[in-house]
Amino acid sequence: MLGSVGENVWIGKTFSCDNGKNIFIGNNFTGNYNLTILDIKEVYIGDNVMIGPNTLITTVGHPLTPKGRRKHLAQASKIHIGDDVWIGGNVTVLPGVTIGNNVVIGAGAVVTKDILDNSLAVGVPAKVIKELEKDVD
Repeated sequence: MLGSVGENVWIGKTFSCDNGKNIFIGNNFTGNYNLTILDIKEVYIGDNVMIGPNTLITTVGHPLTPKGRRKHLAQASKIHIGDDVWIGGNVTVLPGVTIGNNVVIGAGAVVTKDILDNSLAVGVPAKVIKELEKDVD
């Protein structure tokens, strides 16, 4: 169903996606309950990633103009999630975002722009509030 899946992958009930074939998951992945990935474009998820419950990862958006929305037009951009990432519960990741390696996204955050490696990001919109130690090679 998915584009690719590494080893030691667990996805809880209920998992929803648009296509599935555009989702690429690395090793040691946990996707908690009620994970939704709208994969009109590709979603790349690295190794050692944990995603909390009720999280939405969406590659798709719609035009800001009424004319475009009335036509039900969609626009999509890839999402990249690095290695050693923890995304808390009730997080939304918007189209085109790259989340670096060794990143923690706090519960309830809305990720609207790229988050650099070794960062703790929280809030709406998500902002980096702390640099994280990288304790593995």
